[in-house]
Amino acid sequence: MDTDLLKTFLEVSRTRHFGKAAENLYLTRSAVSFRIKQLEGILGIELFERLRNNIQPTPAGERMLGHAEAVLNAWERAKQDIILNQKHSIQLTVSAGHNIWDAYLQPLLQPLHHGLEGVSLRTDVLSGSVMTRQLIERSLDIAITFDPPKLDELELVKLAQINLVLVTKQPAITLEQATTIPYIKVDWGTAFNITHAQDYTMLPLPILHTSSARMALDFVLNNGGCAFLPEVLIKPYLANSTLFVVEDARCITRNVYGAFWVDNERLAYIQQAISILSGPSTLTDDVK
Repeated sequence: MDTDLLKTFLEVSRTRHFGKAAENLYLTRSAVSFRIKQLEGILGIELFERLRNNIQPTPAGERMLGHAEAVLNAWERAKQDIILNQKHSIQLTVSAGHNIWDAYLQPLLQPLHHGLEGVSLRTDVLSGSVMTRQLIERSLDIAITFDPPKLDELELVKLAQINLVLVTKQPAITLEQATTIPYIKVDWGTAFNITHAQDYTMLPLPILHTSSARMALDFVLNNGGCAFLPEVLIKPYLANSTLFVVEDARCITRNVYGAFWVDNERLAYIQQAISILSGPSTLTDDVK
């Protein structure tokens, strides 16, 4: 199958518009329509309901989304494995959940690059469900997540603990006073939501609910309010008194885990990467 058909299918699914998909792919609208008809002909089923100014995936089209992404990811991985030069003969694929980049992973990318000699890295930010699927498909070497998947024979290693601190632009704000200012809720995963529901019911309904810590930070800096943000991200803002910790609000901690298969042929490199990701001052605890 021509992978361009799958790329076109995913772009039409994303834009819900043949014209916009054509612009993004630098094709004519008729070429996009032709590719979709080709793919539907190969599969023997319609993938989209073509209503006026309203392109919607059929149930078959919805089911095809995950398969199309998996095929393209596998194909991209195969190409990269084949064309790696002699200096970088091994490739590791490392994916992180939303918010882990800003809260933990960013300062570790350079140590990974320099510490894994002869290794080419591929990094992505993915949802938990996509990481789990890619682990099952063996197209992902290391998944870095707050909520690791529960899969038999999958090795889970604690990499770090993240402290989430309730901060605001206003100095000397107590938790009681924080109930009167806008609240921005960041999605920090299941364990955070449980603690939040138990200990912070007094906070108002969020004026913004986001999966991005960076977006929440920008919103607080520009509009005020309060949000739970990671220490590593807000440290410079606390130092220059741009942000302040809500005085009697207890921080919420989250553990970051690395998940990988022990029977991976690149296990030695994975273990080396896990050691770097754990950091020299962090205890690495096997949680299996």
